[in-house]
Amino acid sequence: MTEEVHKKAPIPKDLDKLEEIMKKRVGLKKSFDLGVRKLKILKKDVHLYYVNGLSDSMMIIELMEELVEINDHEKMSTHLGGIVANRIVHQSVEPVDTIDEMVDQVLSGLLAVLVEGEQKALIVDVRSYPGRQPEEPDTEKVVRGSRDGYVENIIVNTALTRRRIRDERLRFEILKVGERSKTDIAIGYIEDIADPSLIEVIKKELESINIDGITMADKTIEEFLVKQGYNPFPLVRYTERADIGATHLLEGHVLIFVDTSPSVIITPTTYFHHVQHAEEYRQSAAVGTFVRWTRFIGLFISIFLLPLWFLVVLEPSLLPEKINFIGPNEQSRIPIVLQLFLSDLGVEFLRIAAIHTPTPLSTAMGLIAAVLIGQIAIDVGLFVPEVILYVAIASMGTFATPSYELSIANKLVRLMLLILVALFKVPGFVIGTTLFILYLVRIRSLNTPYLWPFLPFNPAAFMQIIVRRSVPGSKIRPSIVHPRNRTKQPLKSS
Repeated sequence: MTEEVHKKAPIPKDLDKLEEIMKKRVGLKKSFDLGVRKLKILKKDVHLYYVNGLSDSMMIIELMEELVEINDHEKMSTHLGGIVANRIVHQSVEPVDTIDEMVDQVLSGLLAVLVEGEQKALIVDVRSYPGRQPEEPDTEKVVRGSRDGYVENIIVNTALTRRRIRDERLRFEILKVGERSKTDIAIGYIEDIADPSLIEVIKKELESINIDGITMADKTIEEFLVKQGYNPFPLVRYTERADIGATHLLEGHVLIFVDTSPSVIITPTTYFHHVQHAEEYRQSAAVGTFVRWTRFIGLFISIFLLPLWFLVVLEPSLLPEKINFIGPNEQSRIPIVLQLFLSDLGVEFLRIAAIHTPTPLSTAMGLIAAVLIGQIAIDVGLFVPEVILYVAIASMGTFATPSYELSIANKLVRLMLLILVALFKVPGFVIGTTLFILYLVRIRSLNTPYLWPFLPFNPAAFMQIIVRRSVPGSKIRPSIVHPRNRTKQPLKSS
């Protein structure tokens, strides 16, 4: 009850009293980056509150110059608040009536202008967040295509999206999440395409988040939104490319923009959304289909190659006579399954080390690991050569998977299949593969079947997964997102 009253506390008319409140609440005069500029205009006090580093200093100076000139051009008036409001030359000015609203806006980087005798603050958007310029994301590079990508600024990200979709029905609803962080989150959708029930579910889930802060931004939002728990498979898709985000909006998806994060959340998504890449749509339909099939092969290899090879090592009779050369020709004191685990973990060590190694050194580190460690491990008899070969091919399939989150989940499945094959051989592989498929079947992301359109089977949609259709041939939006407007292209008038 006390907290609710505190949030609705009105702004006092006495600015000295307001200054004392600001000292207690936000540490004014104690925190060096919180500032207040006091002006005397027509014999009344005018205070400006701001945060250094989040506000544009030149814009604040220009506003103060406009306010000071009131003394030279205006006579004494009892309506100073209205005069000040008219003199603030800015496109975004919004009045607020409570201290809590004012504090939230100031700590977000906006400027609060208060006039003695007025019980409201004028909030001016002078934000200038530190950050980088839009550039091509490292994880979603294309040979041809735009080189701009989302950054850590939510304003820039929504602008990049609106630049690609200039539809009057494009909406960005903003709200704050986190009792202490008060992070800005925007829900993006096209009003006459997106499913209203999906929008309401997402808004309800976001508004129900009760936590002190979401400094890990989009990942924290994902865990609250889809209740992932320990499920390793990604239930939402991340993208740092504005063209991908805009494409999904036009299909009927809902996007979630989180301030401080360069990744945008796409909902809802299926397993097959995570194996698509922008490169497929920057080439002709035939080339895009070829690239897509190559990725599917890499995905299959990343999961099943090592368990299948290990299975034929344990059961050589499974191999046809013409390819019975597959399998180690040398005996090793270390069990093959242990060699597979060690080498697979070694690749994971390299990946982690590459992330934490400065770029100029990462290439040298990779060469050392590949040439020295790998070759010496074979020479001393720690590994047989075929283990290194097949682990390397499986790792290439892992890296060929467009979604980083999906590639790691597939690696965990691969390791589990290896364990089952080691314990039960052929029954272990069959049962493990069956359990893997059943596990994917029972996953639902925001009430969306994870393996759609394979299960439940939708022939037309499944063909669009297998074959990349040309844009003129793709006239219907995916039914899985329940779009209000199914047709992408307007019907020709007779």
